[in-house]
Amino acid sequence: MGSLGLGCGLLLWSFGLYTTGGRLFDQQWAPLIPLAATAGAEVVRRTLPRTALAVATAAVVADQFTNGNLVTILMFTDVVYAAVVYGNPASARRIPYSTGLITVVVTVGFLVWWQNAAALVVGVLTGMVSFMPALTGAAVRNHREAAEAARLRAEQTALLAEMDRTQAVVAERARMARELHDMVANHLSAIAIHSTAALSLDDPGTTRQALTVIRENSVAGLAEMRRLIGLLREGGEDAEPAAAPTLAALDALIAQAGTNGGPSGLSFVLDDAREKGAGLPAPVELAAYRIVQESLTNALKHAAPGEVRVLLAREPGALAVEVTSPYGERPGPTAPGSGAGLVGMRERTALLGGAFQAGEVTDGGGRRLWRVRAELPVDASDEERT
Repeated sequence: MGSLGLGCGLLLWSFGLYTTGGRLFDQQWAPLIPLAATAGAEVVRRTLPRTALAVATAAVVADQFTNGNLVTILMFTDVVYAAVVYGNPASARRIPYSTGLITVVVTVGFLVWWQNAAALVVGVLTGMVSFMPALTGAAVRNHREAAEAARLRAEQTALLAEMDRTQAVVAERARMARELHDMVANHLSAIAIHSTAALSLDDPGTTRQALTVIRENSVAGLAEMRRLIGLLREGGEDAEPAAAPTLAALDALIAQAGTNGGPSGLSFVLDDAREKGAGLPAPVELAAYRIVQESLTNALKHAAPGEVRVLLAREPGALAVEVTSPYGERPGPTAPGSGAGLVGMRERTALLGGAFQAGEVTDGGGRRLWRVRAELPVDASDEERT
């Protein structure tokens, strides 16, 4: 750009085309000095905008004392524009105000000096050379900054959306892991215990009873797996949704646990101390059911012979779920545990904002028990809507 401007200025100079005449330095070569200085400022207008503006300003002022060159003035306007667009924020704010003030001062000064309308023409020309390029540069810079800010906001929005998606995927995977564990672990634990018993005892009656339990749990586990796969499969929204288990199904769950745990000397009792007909929110019912289900599964795998008691009670603002089972060495086959069940129960309780405890306790007679207790908050307004 600087070399092009210099070439154009030399072309006008060679033809003797000047902006004015009869100035202080009217030598033919005098306009070339401001022209060369402004051309040099053009070269560094982006990398050193403040330096370029200072040099170009000095050159255009010096040009007024010569016969002048139009290209010098045109290159000066480009340097002013570049100083606003590429300069630091402070310069970009200051230059339009400074050039506007200079335009006003020049106009008023010539009006006082000449006292005719020609001073207005000088003021307009001064504004066109200095203020208008600065104003244009400010508009372009503001547009670029707005576009950059919009791009950054779009990137931040995309990043937040990706983080939300990742968190949603993780939460959904955790939920499906809990559902898979709670639905299938009960059946597989019973199968493992009774298959071990069938292999270790050479008794046709015991073997037949164990195989019957194994078949029942296999069929039930397969049905649960099919239901879960149906929920996960693409296009599953067109299928009829499966109802979530509720506390009304605890009787059947206790009966099934009694069948599975009978050969190990376990009996199961349900103590429902809630008021009859009292409704609960669906998330609370599902969490309570799954906690009882997992506690019964753990009892089948680890409890010593004795009574497993399930207690449901309403407390102020919460549903209390408590499962106690005999704690100690047990005869016969057992099933290994991974600890995922306790993690799942704790997560279900935490999602509802409740409190969860699991550990060894002793009753009034000094017997060792394993107790699982969850307090699930119940909002009164939610209860009224159920």
